[in-house]
Amino acid sequence: MSPVRDEKDERDENIPKVLCQMDNHLACVNCVRWSHNGSSLATGSDDKLIIIWQTSRHACATAVFGSRNVNVEQWRPVHTLRGHTGDVLDLAWAPCDMWLASCSVDNTVVVWNTNKFHEQVAVLKGHSGLVKGVTWDPVGKYIASQSDDKSLRIWRTRDWQMEASIHEPFKECAGTTHVLRLNWSPDGHYIVSAHAMNNSGPTAQIIERQGWKATLDFVGHRKAITVVRFNPNILTKKIKKDSSKNQQYSCCAIGSKDRSLSIWLTALKRPLVVTHDLFESPILDIAWSKNGLELMCCSLDGSVAFLDFTKEEIGVALSVEERHSLLERIYGKSLPIHKSANHTTQIIESAAILNLQQQQAKKMDVIAPKELSLTSNSCSSLTNGEKPFKPRDKQIETKTPDGRRRITPIFLAPQPDVGGAPLPFNPRKIEFSTTKEQSSIVIEKQNRVTGPGLSPVTTSPSVTSPNHNRNSQSATDIHMTPTKTSTGSPAKQTSQPVKSYNDIQPMTALEKTPEKQKAKPLVEDPPVEKDKPEKTTSVQPIDTTPMNSTPVAPPAVEKEKASEKARLTTSLPIKRKLEERRQGRGRPRKIDKEAREAERSFSVGQMTPVVVDREIARHIPINSELLLPVPSIEKTSEKLIHGKMGSANSLVLEVENNIQAGSLTIHRVKCSKGGDVVWEQVFSSKINIINGSSFLTCVACENNTLSIFSEGGRKVLPSLMLNSKISVLECKNHYVMAITQKGSLYVWNMHTVHAVITNECLSCIMSANDKLEKATLTSEGIPVVSLSNKKSFTFSSDIGSWLLINDKTDCLQTCSAHQSCLPDNLTDKLSGPLSSLQSKDDRPGYQASRVSGSSPSLQKTSTVSHLETQVAVCLGLKSSSEYQFWLLTYVRYLVQEGFESKLREVCDDLLGPLYRSKKSISWQDNILGINKRDLLKQILPIIGANLRWQRLYTEYQEQLDSIS
Repeated sequence: MSPVRDEKDERDENIPKVLCQMDNHLACVNCVRWSHNGSSLATGSDDKLIIIWQTSRHACATAVFGSRNVNVEQWRPVHTLRGHTGDVLDLAWAPCDMWLASCSVDNTVVVWNTNKFHEQVAVLKGHSGLVKGVTWDPVGKYIASQSDDKSLRIWRTRDWQMEASIHEPFKECAGTTHVLRLNWSPDGHYIVSAHAMNNSGPTAQIIERQGWKATLDFVGHRKAITVVRFNPNILTKKIKKDSSKNQQYSCCAIGSKDRSLSIWLTALKRPLVVTHDLFESPILDIAWSKNGLELMCCSLDGSVAFLDFTKEEIGVALSVEERHSLLERIYGKSLPIHKSANHTTQIIESAAILNLQQQQAKKMDVIAPKELSLTSNSCSSLTNGEKPFKPRDKQIETKTPDGRRRITPIFLAPQPDVGGAPLPFNPRKIEFSTTKEQSSIVIEKQNRVTGPGLSPVTTSPSVTSPNHNRNSQSATDIHMTPTKTSTGSPAKQTSQPVKSYNDIQPMTALEKTPEKQKAKPLVEDPPVEKDKPEKTTSVQPIDTTPMNSTPVAPPAVEKEKASEKARLTTSLPIKRKLEERRQGRGRPRKIDKEAREAERSFSVGQMTPVVVDREIARHIPINSELLLPVPSIEKTSEKLIHGKMGSANSLVLEVENNIQAGSLTIHRVKCSKGGDVVWEQVFSSKINIINGSSFLTCVACENNTLSIFSEGGRKVLPSLMLNSKISVLECKNHYVMAITQKGSLYVWNMHTVHAVITNECLSCIMSANDKLEKATLTSEGIPVVSLSNKKSFTFSSDIGSWLLINDKTDCLQTCSAHQSCLPDNLTDKLSGPLSSLQSKDDRPGYQASRVSGSSPSLQKTSTVSHLETQVAVCLGLKSSSEYQFWLLTYVRYLVQEGFESKLREVCDDLLGPLYRSKKSISWQDNILGINKRDLLKQILPIIGANLRWQRLYTEYQEQLDSIS
């Protein structure tokens, strides 16, 4: 602030004007708000995100990427809050920083828990238009918001319900302002709104706390009011000259679209000062300093104005103790101003809720002593006056019997890298020295004293704290730092010429220019060898010709005709690009893979597959029956079943085809464990695929048979005859899955020796244009088939139908906003068949706040639909751990959004019947091996944590206790 207050410092190039530039937001930043304790900065943006910033304590000054500026202070994003589905327009910290409120164009106000930032305390819904302003009652009992729906609403913090809705002063208003930043007076008596109308004239409406009456207003501005900001202090001054007592009042600053700023004292009928045409565009925001004598305001034209006042002009501020005493006399002692963000004044109606809170408090008390012991040990060095991060002067050395020295490592307690209020900045203490090779920044840190009478702790050069008095240091002071030599004697004082901080150059990367390679032709004709036999491949190509047709290769004389026919199958843009490339016309550019494949097909004389788009492919006659690729083994192959190759417990299957035994040709399979052959089997038909598990081994042959062997190599069943060769073979525990070339799915349980799934065709879920990307088998014998169209399916033998378990193109996944209901540090540990299909990057819910632009009600409905789908899919896959995870997430979201009927349905299903009846016979007490009532015991604390549902919690807790 020194260059802002003093014109001499502004002209001094040695004093940096910008302390830090943070570029983490992806779109326009609409609002910045400091916390009351000064340790955190909250920013809201058009990217629907809220970022909480804190200073980095140990980082050095760095250059801004792509700029010559230097970040003197280091600010890091410690929390990124995702909860809004639209642009964030305003932010407000609650008293004592226990909550943070944010409002958005998604018509909602979200209240965040600052002790656990990603937790949403409440989502206030009721506005039918864009919410453009939010403010807190100074005693923490209410929160007010103003919206484009021509209303101002007051909400209670004890139950987060609406206290009042005011519409009358805003009926004539139109949604013409970018923001509507209302504000609460520091004594709590008034709310001053933005953009109200009185007799068709713009005003700032005054709403009284007593009865929420709107009878007074501030008038005088020619256009709509955009922002109102009260001085944070309660001021006193002799207003009337003949009066002997000081009068208490508040000071309010009002900004408008007419580019003017007015300062009002509530004890005066007219404004204290009005500045006209201060900017070239409307005023967007106003901020007061903590002492109330300085004010800054910004405009849409990109400029910021600074105003300062004297105590004679604006008055004397009450002390913090006097202000708290005044608020206590007005509103009582039971003010909801505590450090705990979970504090609420709502009455607990039952002993069950009280017992639940006591149990949770005991769990926290068990963890707290351990944390306190660690922090006390880590902070003991600081309380003893020692330097942080400094080990003992003498190392602890020991010697081994052979005479070698061993140094015992000393544990240094990790210090938090962020947090704490930023140190006051002194621009005089920065020196810059620039050399040809590098640019170094020398900054002297503030001397820290650990306590009265203790020696100060000094560290290497960093930022020092200046005196708060703006005139405490002259502009000609030169800072000189004495240095010490290695022997401890002070060296000569040196001073270097001070350079401008703009002279510092950012470090550039080394650039190496690779040698240019010779240009190769874009497409080369592969050589055609006439006399050599065609090489066999490991995968047989799919025959897409009709069954009754015979492919005939074109003769050499018709080579040109065949090439022309292939060209006709490609799209016109690709053809035009290739012609331009041949003739040397057009700009050289990278041709896509499709064009390369098409060009390659032109130059090859023999018949090759032609890459065509889907529209052309529809008119090509293909076989309606699926033909999946079939792997083949030419001579030998190995398959590792479990363990590591070469280890003692490794289980390896070896295949050897085409063994000549006299006039016979046989094919052999050997099973080796730890390098020793356990058993072997021979076959008369060539082996094309093998697989196995710890309990069995499967061998598929080219004569459409499948042989299954036990762990010791005994043949369990006669060879199974299938409708075609096997394309996919999977084994998991006692389960075997086979997919044939014609797309038939089989699953057998060899423990009970029965078929789970028989001859189910994949043509129900895939077409001839789709490819089989992956087919796996779960430990419960559930097949999972993934296709190239980004869809995954399973077949339910109980229902007798295919089930869609994952669709990466489903819009409900991207519109789901359940990420705030996920348990902490659990999403990364979640594993199972569904998690393997949904990677973390595209897992449902992680991109909801960026993708979804729908209304809140529609997004809420889509989120519930998606969560119900996740729970149902886990049931279909018989994945108990994933089912439990998604069920608890589903319940958390129902509790947060208030779906009472769905909550009751879930609880009723888990509780079951209380008495024996006809319904109790059909009810199962277990689901996927988990007791339903044990699940209910996990769900009820989630419901009871929100006092809104305390009656629902008590109802089911009493029934559960009566059953047990």
